[in-house]
Amino acid sequence: MSSRTQVYLVALLLAAVGIGFTIYKVAVLGFPFLPGESKDVWTLESKITFDPTGGPVEVSLALPDPRSDWVVLDEYFASSGFGFSVEEQRGQSRAVWSRREVARSPALYYKLQVYRGVSRGADTAPPKNIEKPVLDDDFEEAAEQLIATVKAQSAEPFSFTRILLQRLNEEQDGSQRDVVSLLSSESRSPANVAIELLGLAGIPARIVRGIFLEDGRRRQSPSTLIEVWDGHHWEQFDPESGKRGLPANFFMWQRGGVSLLDVVGGKNSRVEFAILKNTLPARSVVMMENRDQRAALIDFSIYALPVEQQGVFKHLLLIPIGALVVVFLRVVVGIPTSGTFMPILIALAFIQTTLGAGLIIFLLVIGVGLWIRYYLSYLSLLLVARVSAVVIVVVAIMAALSVFSYKLGFNQVLTVTFFPTIILAWTIERMSILWEEEGPKEVFKQGGGSLLVAVITYLVMMLPVVAHLTFNFPELLLVVLGVILVIGQYSGYRLSEFYRFRHMKGA
Repeated sequence: MSSRTQVYLVALLLAAVGIGFTIYKVAVLGFPFLPGESKDVWTLESKITFDPTGGPVEVSLALPDPRSDWVVLDEYFASSGFGFSVEEQRGQSRAVWSRREVARSPALYYKLQVYRGVSRGADTAPPKNIEKPVLDDDFEEAAEQLIATVKAQSAEPFSFTRILLQRLNEEQDGSQRDVVSLLSSESRSPANVAIELLGLAGIPARIVRGIFLEDGRRRQSPSTLIEVWDGHHWEQFDPESGKRGLPANFFMWQRGGVSLLDVVGGKNSRVEFAILKNTLPARSVVMMENRDQRAALIDFSIYALPVEQQGVFKHLLLIPIGALVVVFLRVVVGIPTSGTFMPILIALAFIQTTLGAGLIIFLLVIGVGLWIRYYLSYLSLLLVARVSAVVIVVVAIMAALSVFSYKLGFNQVLTVTFFPTIILAWTIERMSILWEEEGPKEVFKQGGGSLLVAVITYLVMMLPVVAHLTFNFPELLLVVLGVILVIGQYSGYRLSEFYRFRHMKGA
């Protein structure tokens, strides 16, 4: 197998691994592939209050249904001296607070943070055995009259439900008005009446309790929908308007079940909700969601480092992108530079100083350094002493620039100390030797090429999408490595050489 083939195979393997990990993080872990993506995170706080009647107290609250499209990021229980546990009751998770004696009306809290995840689609889990309701004679007779009327005007369970709810909520005339009045007594809510009538008609249905999400709402009571089974999937209906479908801002808390809140040893119990919306970066939301799962790509990654070190790597991870730009511009385009990595380091310095201030500093330091180096050449110093003297001169220039810029109010220049001092010193030494051996033309050629490549590298590294991808998907650097290996095999004409030999086309 030739070396060229091996390079292509290694590059292909590196690209496959990098792209594979990236797809996994986007599709499975939910990382945003593009910068600027955000998610609405809702904080819901339920407050339970009641008046104790003396003796032991047990409070049971249904917890949010895990089958909904909402993802729970965090939850917090406040027990206020109560014992607390989470129990499974009748197939539902419930928070249970208990205490031997309660002297005054307490307040129990359950707070959670949620955001809308990927839609799970319609619930296709079939209903459990639903017994036909047992009703008194007057109610059953009135119900059968209404059911017969609605059946004649409907075609299937969903249309039956819609027409039934409209009948229960609209003004009726004649005998139909007497039937609806009897059914919709004060002791029965529209939702409970609809559930009983649907059960009497042989249509499985259940109560759905939840909250309409409105930012800044306080003391909001839970709302009720009904859910109807047509033999294939469940569909939600508003019991007051008959409107079909789940509202977009409805957070489904409980499906079915006996009650949302049960209190033993208390009276006048109630649960109220406070709602707050925050818009967070999508990556932060993903990190919150996966922190308990301890996903390997998160637990053993840059995200596990302290924030200070993460900030360092945020810039270091840009270096491979700079290397790719330098390799392309030197190998393919043919721009000469003074060294390979000096343009990358200069570009990193530009990130700290901004491009305009960085160019001024670079030209000033190199110009003064070359003049000092030109003078030192007459003193016949050894190489080590000469370079050391240049380093001291460069540091002195940086210190002077910092002081003058501070006095003049140019804060960007204060970051001049981030410049690669040793690299600048060696650049000055190399350019001075080049001046002596090749003349000033070659110095300006390589120095200008280095500066041009540094500027282009800076502009590429400053792209928001590049910074986002390198930090959140560092595995893509394997793809960058593969591309560099492929470019390293290129031995054809550079683009600059096409221009150089343009007069030989017709020869």
